[in-house]
Amino acid sequence: MTQIFGEFRENLPNQQEFLILGFSPSSIPLKLRWRNNGLSADFVADYLTTFFPVSEDEPSTKEKQAQFKGAVNYIANELLENAMKFSDETYTYPIKFGLHLFKDTKVTVVLIVTNSMSARSLDKFQALIQELIDEDPADLYIRQLEKNACNDNGNSSGLGLITMKHDYLAKLGWKFETVQQEPQVVAVTTMVQLTL
Repeated sequence: MTQIFGEFRENLPNQQEFLILGFSPSSIPLKLRWRNNGLSADFVADYLTTFFPVSEDEPSTKEKQAQFKGAVNYIANELLENAMKFSDETYTYPIKFGLHLFKDTKVTVVLIVTNSMSARSLDKFQALIQELIDEDPADLYIRQLEKNACNDNGNSSGLGLITMKHDYLAKLGWKFETVQQEPQVVAVTTMVQLTL
């Protein structure tokens, strides 16, 4: 089974700049991994800023670089946290994080994370995805903030993905693939595209 939702690009070319990181979801407990997620996101954001140097002749480049770095850092951290939090720990399927940088008429950064997911979680996640695709990001953002304010356990499910669309005008896409039949293991790849 393979399903694609949203704006998912297949077969990204390797001629441009790219970086792939792999994580084992079971190597350390989830609570200890949160710090690693932040460090990984910082590394990715710092790495990409080297492709957008600050120009002394153009003072606005420093501000643009800082905005770019902040956006990439936030998105990378959210993707890694979601992958760690929602990975099915009963399997040893690795979490893969990657980024691709394309420079054509505009610069596009593609951030990708792949993790396993239990088959029982698919329907709920795919319903959230369909909401993200179908609804206005501003309306969805406000509704989720209100929902979280009323929710005693502080569950902010989906708010990071909504923020990517609302605040950073990112294009989101997902690919679901069955990678094992018995027991069923599904790999979900989340793709975020930022045009600068």
